[in-house]
Amino acid sequence: MPTENQPAAGPVRDIVDARRHPRFKIGVDVRIYSRTCGMLKGRTVDLSQSGISAMLTLEVPLGEVVELDFVLPFGPVTIDAVVRQRNAFRYGFQFLEPDSGNGVIWSTCHQLAIEQSLISPVGG
Repeated sequence: MPTENQPAAGPVRDIVDARRHPRFKIGVDVRIYSRTCGMLKGRTVDLSQSGISAMLTLEVPLGEVVELDFVLPFGPVTIDAVVRQRNAFRYGFQFLEPDSGNGVIWSTCHQLAIEQSLISPVGG
C-alpha cells in the first residue's frame, strides 16, 4: 500500500515521455506579440518541431494565443502559439500551426540534433 510520502515518479515520467518531439537547446532573441501585454522581448531556451520555450521578464497569461517572431539558423520564423506553461520566468509555447514555419523549424531541429548528439557523452 503506497504511503503519502512516496514520490510520484510515474506521472512525471509519463509527462516527459508524452512529448511528441525532442527538444534542442538554442538561444536566440524572440519577440512575443500579446493582445494583453503588447510586444515583449525574450530569449529562447529550447526548440522542438511543436513548440519553443523562452525566458521572459513580464508575465503572459496561460492559454493566451500570441505571435512569435524569431530568427533561426535556417531563416526567420513568424508563427502563432499558445502559452502552455510557466515556471518562474520560463514559458512554454505550443505552435498552433507548426506547418507554417515547418521548413525552417524542421531544418534547425535536424541540424541541432546532429550537433547536440556529437557533444553528448556516450553512455552518460
